[in-house]
Amino acid sequence: MPLVAAGLRSVLWALVGIAGLALAAVGVWWTLAHTGAVRALGVALSVTAPVAALALYATFGMLGPALLALALWVLAVAMARTALPRGRTATEEAVTEAPHTPWILMNPRSGGGKVGRFQLVEKARAAGCRVVVLDGHQDVAGLARQAVAEGADLLAVAGGDGTQALVAEVAAQHDLPFVVIPAGTRNHLALDLGLDRDDPAAALQSLSDAIELRVDLGYAADRVFVNNASFGTYASVVTDPAYRDAKTRTTLRNLPGLLTGEEAPRLRTRTDGRYVDGLQALLVSNNPYGRAVDAARPGRRERLDSGLLGVVCVRIGNTAQAARLARGPSSGGLIRLSAKEVVVEADTDTLPVGIDGEHVVLPSPVVCRSTPGALRVRVPRRRPGASRARGAAADWPRVARLALGRQMPERQVSPT
Repeated sequence: MPLVAAGLRSVLWALVGIAGLALAAVGVWWTLAHTGAVRALGVALSVTAPVAALALYATFGMLGPALLALALWVLAVAMARTALPRGRTATEEAVTEAPHTPWILMNPRSGGGKVGRFQLVEKARAAGCRVVVLDGHQDVAGLARQAVAEGADLLAVAGGDGTQALVAEVAAQHDLPFVVIPAGTRNHLALDLGLDRDDPAAALQSLSDAIELRVDLGYAADRVFVNNASFGTYASVVTDPAYRDAKTRTTLRNLPGLLTGEEAPRLRTRTDGRYVDGLQALLVSNNPYGRAVDAARPGRRERLDSGLLGVVCVRIGNTAQAARLARGPSSGGLIRLSAKEVVVEADTDTLPVGIDGEHVVLPSPVVCRSTPGALRVRVPRRRPGASRARGAAADWPRVARLALGRQMPERQVSPT
């Protein structure tokens, strides 16, 4: 559209848009990496740069074509995703027998009190479950092991992803079915399983009308994770006791030192045949995410049984590297990999790690690995997110072959 409207001048207008994005990226970097006047300038630049680019488009009559081109690009990406066969969360198997002695652990503090708000204790007991309610700093895994010793034939958790991971490990060790009740704040695992996060009680249907999935578990050293383990900047921020009650304020206070100060982490990682260093942050996920993510707002995973870890590396050390982010994945500031094993190293004896949102400190180096098909997860046969697209990035070479009428080979999962 810009080419039709402006001819060869469309190249100039494209450069204006790229410049606006680059300056906005610089503004965001100054906002995060500095304090005082530089931070204020960064906020102003991140807002005024894209606004100025849009104003220029409007002044010279190019705003309409530019917005139309953007809309067409968004439509093309959406169509590219739907044109290809969708991934699957995991292999599904019908459940033929209901559990006899199901056990559910509930955290009344998770998700702002969802357990009480949705009357989960009463509903679970009415469904024949033995319910244990956390009342302090109890040993979650120990409670689950005790339940198994007492004859539980299904383990479930109504709580956050960190609690889910601890009980899921016990279920995997004893090859027992596991049920996710999304009563936490973010419920990332529930999202990728297609569960209704707005109605946690609906997950109790897994006790009667259910299917079973075999999904992977991830490990960072000896700590299990169902979603991700984050290293570097984010993991260091969550060590601050104030983070849980004031996330944004605590993050902005800590980031300048963590990005450019003496305490800034410098991470290295070794995956299957590749070495990357000079990293500020690193996210290792249990199966790759469908798009670039951060630890607070990850996207969806196309599947949960690939046997691979997803790796997102962030390497932005200065203003020039921040500006190059406008080039997208080719900028080098954001590196995405997948591997069966990931080794994370630093120049310190220990590493702070955010495991499913919970802060731990592990000896360096930390070896992350995937245990394929380790967990039997039961989900309701009918769940609202089961048929939604998984959020995977468009595979343009496959789209081109499809458009040209060429047969697409069976998709293979590559470790890198």
